[in-house]
Amino acid sequence: MHPQILCNGTVAAVAARRMRNILGPFVYKGGWTWRSHEVKLLNTSSDGTVKIGDISYQLKAPQNPELVPVKHISDFLPQTVAQHLRWIMQKDLLGQDIFLIGPPGPLRRSIAMQYLELTKREVEYVALSRDTTETDLKQRREIRSGTAFYIDQCAVRAATEGRILVLEGLEKAERNVLPVLNNLLENREMQLEDGRFLMAAERYDKLLQDHTQEELNAWKIVRVSEDFRVIALGLPVPKYKGNPLDPPLRSRFQARDIYYLPFKDQLELLYTVGPNVAAERVSQLLSFATTMCSQESANLSLPDFPVDNLPSVLRVLDTFPMLSSHQLVQRLYPYRSMLGKEGRTAVEGVLGRFELMDGRSPAAPSAVLRVEPAGDQEGRADVTLRVADRDVTFQVPAGTKVPRPPNSSPSFISTPSHAHVLADMMQSHLVQDLCLIGAKGCGKSMIAKEFADMLGYNMEPIMLYQDMTARDLLQQRYTLPNGDTAWRASPLVTAALEGKLLLLDGIHRVNLGTLAVLSRLLHDRELSLYDGTRLLRWDRYQALKQDLQLTDQQLQERSVLPVHPSFRVLALAEPPVVGSSGQQWLGPELLTMFLYHSVSPLARAEETALIKGLTPSVPREAVEQLLHLTHSLRSTNDPTAQSLASSLSTRQLLRICRRLSQYPEENISHAVNKACLSRFLPSLARSSLSKNLANCSITDKADPAEDTRDHRCTVTDGVLTIGHVSAPVYVPDEKMKVPDVLFYDNAQHIMVMEDMLKDFLLGEHLLLVGNQGVGKNKIVDRFLHLLNRPREYLQLHRDTTVQTLTLQPSVRDGIIVYEDSPLVKAVKMGNILVIDEADKAPTNVTCILKTLVESGEMILADGRRIVSDPREAERRPNTIVMHPDFRMLVLANRPGFPFLGNDFFGALGDIFSCHAVDNPHPQAELAMLKCYGPDVANGTLQKLVAAFGELRSMADQGTITYPYSTREVVNIVKHLQKFPEEGLANVVRNVFDFDSYNQDMREVVIEALHKHGIPIGAKPTSVNLAKELPLPEVRMSGYWTTNQGGNARRKLLCPTETHPIEIKGPVFLRVQSYPCDRQESRALSFTEEKSHWQIPMNEVNIICDVTTNNDAIYVATCNPVSLYAMSERGENIQCMELYDVFPRTISGVWQPFVSIAALGSPLDGQVVLHEEQSNTVLHLDVVTGAVRRLQLSEDKGEPAPAPAPAKPSKWWSNQQETQGGHKMCREFAHKNWLLFYQENGNQLEILDVLEGRVHTISLPINLKAVFLVAEDRWLLVENNTNYKFLLTKPMHMGAEDSGVCQLHTISEDAASSGHGASSGNVCVPQVVSSDQLPNENLSTALDQKIVSPNRLLGDSGSYARVIVGFPDLMSPNEVYSFTRPVDLSEMKAGDPAGHSFFRRGISSSTAKRTNCVNLLPANQMIRALPPNQVPLKEVFPKDVTPPMTAAYLEVTDLNNKKVKYIPVPRSMTVSPYTAWLSKVSDSDVLLAGLGSGGVVTVDMGGYVRLWETGLDNLQRSLMEWRTMIGSEDGRPLQITIQRESGLDVTAPKHGKIDPNNVPHVGGNQWAGGTGGRDTAGLGGRGGPYRLDAGHNVHQVSQAEKDAVPEEIRRAAREMGEKAFKDRLKEIEMSEYDASTYERFSVAVRRQVQSLRIILDSLQAKGKERQWLKNQALGELDDAKIIDGLTGEKAIYKRRGELDPELGSPQQKPKRLRVLADVSGSMYRFNGVDGRLERSMEAVCMVMEALESYEHKFKYDIVGHSGDGFDIELVRTDKVPKNDKQRLKVLKNMHAHAQFCMSGDYTLEGTEAGIRELAREEADERFVVVLSDANLERYGITPERFARALTSDPEVNAFAIFIGSLGDQAERLQRTLPAGRSFVAMDTKQIPQILQQIFTSTMLSSA
Repeated sequence: MHPQILCNGTVAAVAARRMRNILGPFVYKGGWTWRSHEVKLLNTSSDGTVKIGDISYQLKAPQNPELVPVKHISDFLPQTVAQHLRWIMQKDLLGQDIFLIGPPGPLRRSIAMQYLELTKREVEYVALSRDTTETDLKQRREIRSGTAFYIDQCAVRAATEGRILVLEGLEKAERNVLPVLNNLLENREMQLEDGRFLMAAERYDKLLQDHTQEELNAWKIVRVSEDFRVIALGLPVPKYKGNPLDPPLRSRFQARDIYYLPFKDQLELLYTVGPNVAAERVSQLLSFATTMCSQESANLSLPDFPVDNLPSVLRVLDTFPMLSSHQLVQRLYPYRSMLGKEGRTAVEGVLGRFELMDGRSPAAPSAVLRVEPAGDQEGRADVTLRVADRDVTFQVPAGTKVPRPPNSSPSFISTPSHAHVLADMMQSHLVQDLCLIGAKGCGKSMIAKEFADMLGYNMEPIMLYQDMTARDLLQQRYTLPNGDTAWRASPLVTAALEGKLLLLDGIHRVNLGTLAVLSRLLHDRELSLYDGTRLLRWDRYQALKQDLQLTDQQLQERSVLPVHPSFRVLALAEPPVVGSSGQQWLGPELLTMFLYHSVSPLARAEETALIKGLTPSVPREAVEQLLHLTHSLRSTNDPTAQSLASSLSTRQLLRICRRLSQYPEENISHAVNKACLSRFLPSLARSSLSKNLANCSITDKADPAEDTRDHRCTVTDGVLTIGHVSAPVYVPDEKMKVPDVLFYDNAQHIMVMEDMLKDFLLGEHLLLVGNQGVGKNKIVDRFLHLLNRPREYLQLHRDTTVQTLTLQPSVRDGIIVYEDSPLVKAVKMGNILVIDEADKAPTNVTCILKTLVESGEMILADGRRIVSDPREAERRPNTIVMHPDFRMLVLANRPGFPFLGNDFFGALGDIFSCHAVDNPHPQAELAMLKCYGPDVANGTLQKLVAAFGELRSMADQGTITYPYSTREVVNIVKHLQKFPEEGLANVVRNVFDFDSYNQDMREVVIEALHKHGIPIGAKPTSVNLAKELPLPEVRMSGYWTTNQGGNARRKLLCPTETHPIEIKGPVFLRVQSYPCDRQESRALSFTEEKSHWQIPMNEVNIICDVTTNNDAIYVATCNPVSLYAMSERGENIQCMELYDVFPRTISGVWQPFVSIAALGSPLDGQVVLHEEQSNTVLHLDVVTGAVRRLQLSEDKGEPAPAPAPAKPSKWWSNQQETQGGHKMCREFAHKNWLLFYQENGNQLEILDVLEGRVHTISLPINLKAVFLVAEDRWLLVENNTNYKFLLTKPMHMGAEDSGVCQLHTISEDAASSGHGASSGNVCVPQVVSSDQLPNENLSTALDQKIVSPNRLLGDSGSYARVIVGFPDLMSPNEVYSFTRPVDLSEMKAGDPAGHSFFRRGISSSTAKRTNCVNLLPANQMIRALPPNQVPLKEVFPKDVTPPMTAAYLEVTDLNNKKVKYIPVPRSMTVSPYTAWLSKVSDSDVLLAGLGSGGVVTVDMGGYVRLWETGLDNLQRSLMEWRTMIGSEDGRPLQITIQRESGLDVTAPKHGKIDPNNVPHVGGNQWAGGTGGRDTAGLGGRGGPYRLDAGHNVHQVSQAEKDAVPEEIRRAAREMGEKAFKDRLKEIEMSEYDASTYERFSVAVRRQVQSLRIILDSLQAKGKERQWLKNQALGELDDAKIIDGLTGEKAIYKRRGELDPELGSPQQKPKRLRVLADVSGSMYRFNGVDGRLERSMEAVCMVMEALESYEHKFKYDIVGHSGDGFDIELVRTDKVPKNDKQRLKVLKNMHAHAQFCMSGDYTLEGTEAGIRELAREEADERFVVVLSDANLERYGITPERFARALTSDPEVNAFAIFIGSLGDQAERLQRTLPAGRSFVAMDTKQIPQILQQIFTSTMLSSA
């Protein structure tokens, strides 16, 4: 290092020596040292030579002196630079072309320019970009007065004029462009397009000796000057991004490495720049910079530090010595925004080493105090900043307008952090261009605007987009009115000339190669344009003007223009996504161009102030809640929450608050869900959002008025009202553009429109997102129709370009004419622009809408610009003022699979007000379909709505991929409306035939349709109703006589007393709601069963009672006691567990037995539950969960709820006891009174629920049974004798009544004998109807016309008995019986083989439930009988084995005198308590009547089935069912063509008979033809009669099609089996193994299939082709139309595979680790819930789904158990390839779980997995933990596990807990982060959950 350093000798020397020791050799790249004695001063001697050291160069006078660089040589010329200049001079003298290679920055260019300035050479400068073509280098055609001329471009000009061609950025140019120059470089030769030939000087001069100049000119030979040289400037590739040099090109250059200046030179330079800065600080900064550029930092893949920008930072530091160095480093090198965690740590380590971390303490607050125009100079302003309590005034460039004082704008609310950013920007503005980095919506544009206003700048916004070319940035071609081609300067160039502030919005989007064109403008303020114009820095321009003594006018004629000294560039960008595989835009090259300022999201207090300032009237609490939510989302490091937070940018929050201040009653959670579009988020993100909303106590208050308020839209007196919002109707100029659409109002769409209108009135542009076919277009058209707004319509597609969005160029008479696109028309006219399918266009295209929406500005391709401010338009020519009524309504499909559009919402969602449009709710959809199909049956529509609703929810969960929409249903309904006779089952195939070849999808769809009763695939013949057997003849079997007088016994009076009941309670129990999975039973065949579903109860529970009330069904169970309530067609089942009310007593001896009674109006939904042994009466409210205990008897002591255990044990034994159980009679429960009695007791207690009283009646007899045959007449049966009594009581029993009831005996007489029947064969009724049969039913049953009171009675000896006259007539009542051949009670013990399969050997006591129901309207008596009481031999044919059934329903139909037996299918599960079951019922089912024509059965497994037994109902249903299937009657179809033959009809005749009977069509001759006239035949006209000669279009009938010959089927089967066996042989797998594996594989086949479909389509999307520009064939590229006019070739574009950009990072695979739980507990509990097998299925799913995607997903599977946390199951490099290997993995899991130690390593496994994956190279990393949540047992707290899951933000970890003991898993899930943990209560969900994790995270970004 040089010892003599110029300034501050000693200090600097010490610093330098220290630096040398620290930095060692790498300061001198590899330790090269220079021979210093070579360098002398450089002398420009008067005789015109330049000498550098010992090399001299003879100067020549330049032809065009304005092309010679000026003012590039500085006073301070470091030795190193002198060395470089000397080398260049050597090469120049040798005539060689040189290549200066080195790191990014202006140094190489500056050295080249210094050399050219020294040697007075003219320069042709070209910045190469990826858009540079051959024509830009050689010749371009221009049209002049109708003729195309060739204009020489830089390379040709330089060669012929002897200039130096400077090519900058060789690595940017596309591969095939630069070889054009090869020959020019090597031999100085080149063939030009216009036929000229460039020839090297020596050869030309040789030719000149033999030929004259004229001859050479005639041959078109042009001499290349001997002074022509090429200086290329490039970056070394591969270290930097770009194209590597082409070997032939490389070999033609001499290279020189231009590294950064050596340390001492830099140090000297910096000392001169910042004289006031302490030397120590300077050397620290430089040492840091040098270290950051070393090889070691490159190995850490840190971008180079922009050393060349250090001088400008030192100038800032010179003015503001109080700034911390750390702050300045961050402006040069914003490492926090662009580096990952490792990078940041490394940088901070180096900063600490050089003591630059002085920014640890928070930066001192700074703010701009005032800005005043500088008095002496124009275009300058004096800025006063307050920095750390000191005021500093300094001068900066400023605009032409008057500066505006800070914080005076009403639209800009200053916050401390923004003020700080603005102050920092002022400091940087002193020296260089700036770039603001910040997330979208955080206020960058506002800050930029405020900055421009403060300095009085006119701002020139340019929205950058991805495929923007260098031409778009600098100059575009256009045609003059006479057809000549010309160049138009872009806004960027005009801004530079006029000294505006250029706003480059979105530099993160644009390609780096395009931006590189600007590097010279940003570094040197110089620019060369395509038409040869040169822009020079102001001072250089002035120097040139003086040197050459030229005026501005003359320089302008020579195409030299000055860059205005005030010109500044302000770039806006979003921070690079660290660690993503996408383009990292912030690379070393861009770092040299700007000083960077990060705009961080606002702190909460600031954001509150901002929102309050801009929307003063917004409710305060709302703002608090919103910000609480937003900041809690922003502060997590969970990527899901981060992405949600990005949807809630400050801009969105302001929009929400504007809306809330206008409509304060609006719900916040609704607004947040709308802003995040939560309806279409992946399920994980959605659950995360709802969890965060709940945490911030933002609840979705269901508005009670919501359901009741009317959803209507009306237009009255020119005011449109939608819901609660009104707006005036517009009066348009263009009526024909107002859309008019068929629209049926429905509540949901009107709510969406009301929402839209709110935003519309607030001035927002709207974005509607939804699946296909949900009515987005209809809603928008209807909305505009109501508002009477004309619309313009644009449909986007993947080929939409920025040009097509704005203008459509075309050529007329050789002049380019631009047609306005709908967008421009809408802007001009103030129409509404509807943009459809916005997600189909590339987001880089649609993002130009951003400036239009945000700032109301946009530049069009023809140079016009749209502005929103009319004042602005007056100042500027060529502007279009945006009409104040202009609005955009954008429609897009939701992001993600299966639409695979571009994520329009993600890119631009926050500048629109978003609305999610969903399929209408079932009611709304039903109403709408009713409008489309007024004649279609209601039931059909309901089935359709239900089935499609189910399919949609499956699509939301990801079970199926296609989201079925309303559009499909509407089409089905339209078809049914037009062709009513076609069956629904047939018509739905119009939608579902798309899925007919995808087996899994088809199964899912058919299952869903069948579930809702759409009989797809059923034949009209498959009707399986039960066989009917004849009933025995009815006969009169006796009399019942009610004794009035005192003849047999005296009339007995029974005393009654009344007292109020005591009510204990209420206690509120939890009412749990479960979804009811209803299956329609008539899917494939028609039976009596309508539908069935399962009650969510556990296996040991016992169904105890079922009752109904209207369509409500209540089921009680007794182990534990619970109540289930559901309705016939309801969605949910409510469950109340009464375990706490009936605790289980010692060892479960006490077996409660409950009955329930459903109360009627006004107590609907309330139930009385009665436990028979303890006589507990509870009143339950199923809606609120209130439980009250009613005490009937006025007992002194409270009865024990459970009697002492000694008693029940005896009670259950068969010894007869004196006292029996208590019973409840509920016949009149719907009238809200019940009767209770005790078997063998002598009291009746009547409970009046409404009045709250109990009436007690004492009787003189002991009771066996009570039947309420009418409200005031009750039939009592005495216990031992079975005598019957009739008790009559006053109708309303009140205390003031006489309170006396009368008891009458009833004597029974057989029909044969007149005397009283002996008590032996007295019938004991099982059921007596409480009302009478209608007269017509009675007459039909008894085959005689009769009108009389009557009752229907059932007992074990008869099918049914009718008692005529009972109970109202006192005369003898006749009893008519349908007697059974064998009494049922005698069949009990018989038939030991009766297959109630678990009851064998149980000596059953009589069951408590009789299971006998009478349906009076249908005239039927229905019983549930066990199979052994059914005459199976008569029901089934001989050779048929009866099916296994739970019971048979015996339907005795008295109308048609038939009895039939309907089998009830056996239940899947049955409680193990068989003895207890047999006490409930004989058969395995309980029965209750339901409605008029049916019953409901509940079997012991909790399966509820609804049956239709009434004949009329059955016939009606069968008709409906058949119409749904449709009538394919198998008749061949006939095709008839009606032709207008043009001939008149003559007289009819039979016609000639054709002896050969050939078909004849038309004519007037033959008999038996078709389509003719006059003769007999078919389908013609004028013939005498129809005559079919047997010719028709024959069609294979469906039956024949189905009948594929058996041998073909057999062959197909054999072929399949053979292939399977061969495959097994090939992988050496036994058939047993194969079937074992199949068991796991089949269970997850669907998930595997759907995952693979998604993987395939993502792969296809990744391979989507791109536009390749500059092609010689393809489609015409609009941007190149003018080039086409001039006759260029490469003006086409075509689709092709785009090579990945050079240097863009390699696509790395995603990395997945599955941690499977193989601990002992998995094996232990596998028997209970199959958890181990489910985990094996899940593992099987991972292995099958990712097979053959190994290049995209590297996965391994690791087990954890008590033996450790790293049990290897699948290694990444050895994934199983076939079923055998996969089965081996599964077997290992099983075996390990069986034999491992106990213990739990879930936590360690998770931590280790996350650590390992974080170290691996991968695109994204995922860990999925399967565990059975038994963590607490091992002392692992949930918080600790949560920490483990989120320990590394680079790794996405998920936990799936297998539902475990109690609510442990649920508790865990509550403490773990949202969307990261799942609880699979049913192990069947594990594969589904895993699939969900895959689709919503791994695949969303693939």
